Amino acid sequence: MQSKPIQPGRVLVIGAGLAGSLLAVYLARAGWKVELVERRGDPRARRHIAGRSINLAISARGLKALRRAGLEETILEDAIRMGGRMVHPVAGTPHFHAYSSDPTRAINSVSRSALNLALLDAAAAEPNVTLHFDERCTGVDFARTEAAFINDATGATRTISADLVVGTDGAYSAVRAALQRSERFDYSQDFLGHGYKELSIPPVTAGPHAPFAMEPNALHIWPRGESMMIALPNPDGSFTCTLFWRHDGEGSSFAAIRTGADALAHFHAVYPDAVPLMPTLTEDFDRNPVGTMVTVRCNPWVRGRIALLGDAAHAIVPFYGQGANASFEDCEALADALAAEPSVEAALERYQRDRIANANAIADMAKYNFIEMRDLAGRPAFQRRKKVEHMLHRLAPGRFTPLYDLVSFSTVPYTEAKARGAANDRAVRTVIRVVASLALAAVAIVILLATKAIP
Repeated sequence: MQSKPIQPGRVLVIGAGLAGSLLAVYLARAGWKVELVERRGDPRARRHIAGRSINLAISARGLKALRRAGLEETILEDAIRMGGRMVHPVAGTPHFHAYSSDPTRAINSVSRSALNLALLDAAAAEPNVTLHFDERCTGVDFARTEAAFINDATGATRTISADLVVGTDGAYSAVRAALQRSERFDYSQDFLGHGYKELSIPPVTAGPHAPFAMEPNALHIWPRGESMMIALPNPDGSFTCTLFWRHDGEGSSFAAIRTGADALAHFHAVYPDAVPLMPTLTEDFDRNPVGTMVTVRCNPWVRGRIALLGDAAHAIVPFYGQGANASFEDCEALADALAAEPSVEAALERYQRDRIANANAIADMAKYNFIEMRDLAGRPAFQRRKKVEHMLHRLAPGRFTPLYDLVSFSTVPYTEAKARGAANDRAVRTVIRVVASLALAAVAIVILLATKAIP
């Protein structure tokens, strides 16, 4: 006999970022009464959300989740298609490397602020959603399924109880901090030795790509071994550029290069083709802060009827462009579990079981992709390897799918993508070894025939 599904009740979602806003839409439409609480002020009046502004790369997983909320077309209207990487060497002409052998596949450059605003608007439009801003979570009671809040501007405090509480309050989550003070909770954070600083390339009035200063349908990358710069296009013709430099040490590091004037001199030597495109380089460098990047892992994500979701559960570094995509998958998984299971507790257990291993898998792949982007992408051997991958995909699409395609252009679980990627590596190494052996054999035959022809 099939169990009755959960009767929707009251859910408290703490954090109105990307994941929290999307989750509020899903649950409200499923009949839940949602209170969505955010520690920051309401950004909708000024139509801008302060904070991190690295553009997002929304791909198949994120698009699927947005489609479910009826938002895919709205988001894609202002997104810019990026079909591959445009690699900028220190000297010479930039060269394009497609992400896939299938030319229809691309990732999408999307403004983090614009996406968050669209999701907030969608949540606010739902009759079952009540939004609260300027309220910071100060504590969580797992036994009572409730959370305490304070308004830092007025000093007012209150406690909200619910049938389900979900912490979607980011990498420095207050809900997770409460979990960390409980027993049998495993937690780790791993800060990358590199930080980031945002710069910009403005639109232009003339040129082959006007108003864009460079090819708009590509993720531009300046790989320099231990460091790199990337640039993603915006609808107004500008590019959001991000430096990824070491925090400490000599050379390309934020410790060694502290002023805009020093950065300009360094750019002339290391990123020479970018300098003419960046008239505000020195001002941007002096004005914009250095950000940090952290990988967060924890287990369990669930205690009673309180759960973590998105960056609160699994913050990752941005180098696979999967942070938002993975968080949106969490939202789908939780909504599906609540619709299928007979109790909140059973639904949260299913959600956790489905997502923790996948979150750990994409965290690993994102860290490795940093090495690929900053170092390997500029090497001829790596570029030849990618050509082999694309050739195998064209010849046997049902048997060989490159890792990047699995992660960015499919919705197979991240754990499966990672395992298949390891098998791909073995297959590609075998092909390269066989081709090299055949080439050597061919050379040997030619030499032998040539020597026999010598009188």
